[in-house]
Amino acid sequence: MTSVNNENRIPAFTAAGLPVLIGSVPLADHRRALEWIVDATPEIPLWPQLPINPLERMLPQFCEGFPCLVEPAAADEGKRLFFDVTAPEFESEQLAFFEDYLRVSEDFAALDNSRFAVGRDRAGGLFLFCERLADLPGLIAVKGQITGPFTMLTGITDRRERLGYYDPAIRDMVVKGLAMKAAWQVRLLAAHTTKPVLLFIDEPALAGLGSSAFISVSLDDLRRDLSEIIEAIHRAGGLAGIHVCANTDWELLLGMDPDILSFDAYGYFDRLAPLRSQVHAYLDRGGIIAWGIVPTSREEEIMGESAASLVDRWEEQADTLTDDSRDRSALLAQTLITPSCGTGSLTPDLARRVLELTREVSMLLREKYLEKGAASPGL
Repeated sequence: MTSVNNENRIPAFTAAGLPVLIGSVPLADHRRALEWIVDATPEIPLWPQLPINPLERMLPQFCEGFPCLVEPAAADEGKRLFFDVTAPEFESEQLAFFEDYLRVSEDFAALDNSRFAVGRDRAGGLFLFCERLADLPGLIAVKGQITGPFTMLTGITDRRERLGYYDPAIRDMVVKGLAMKAAWQVRLLAAHTTKPVLLFIDEPALAGLGSSAFISVSLDDLRRDLSEIIEAIHRAGGLAGIHVCANTDWELLLGMDPDILSFDAYGYFDRLAPLRSQVHAYLDRGGIIAWGIVPTSREEEIMGESAASLVDRWEEQADTLTDDSRDRSALLAQTLITPSCGTGSLTPDLARRVLELTREVSMLLREKYLEKGAASPGL
């Protein structure tokens, strides 16, 4: 089996077809959400994000500590976050931000009491998860997640509603701020377990690449921004994943060498399949594919599929990537089985079924193709 490791990281990690989730859950209680997660993915649990709380949605959850960022009240559903770069104090706050960044980037131990730590009001599930880790048996790894820079920068504007991505000052702050928040999260999780820490960079906005809205976006800039987050994760001792829940420029991401590439295989495998040689090169370098084979978009798909039908679907997809040097078993050894996206926008009943299917598909595939595959406990 393939493992990913280097001298900067905590213990080597082997994917082995294990089930993993994508953070969000449609519940209001972190404890109940964590119970669901641990039941479905006991080997690699993650901390729950509950978007029913406005502060736990993708943009607010990780924007804390940025200079002159105006957050609308929870009741103002139609209003967006924005940077007020015209504020009189913007330059002084920006200077203080970069001074803090330089200090912590040279000494990650300083992150704990810095502006780059995430508060309990925005990540209650993370702190609960850390408190529970010592009591969880059978851990192989733990997973965290953070909003990616492109998603953050295209979701937050300035006062004139210009995307933050197109303001060099805002862009530099957001990329560096997220890099330090990622490093902080890896260190926090690692302080509560000896197991590998996987940190996924969630980048749904990358699905917009190539559209008229992002026609001027530079792939080189995207590569640099994401690489800065990945480097911070590695320096902190974690493994870095990139998750995109729709189609994107897969060649760009495969060429960047994230440790884990997470994608919606249920809806968009046909967009990745033509890049067979790039996928093989990525796997040959030790990369892992988080295979989002369990649907999360439509009720009829979630209810219409079974674990057996999704195993059949995985086998059909896998066969387009296998050859004499890599059969289904070898491919599964470098695969995590996941939902296509988070379940935060679903009803609790549908979310529960997604979690059940993820566990069951992983179990069936491991029993069929990996000698030591073992069933996870039931929900």
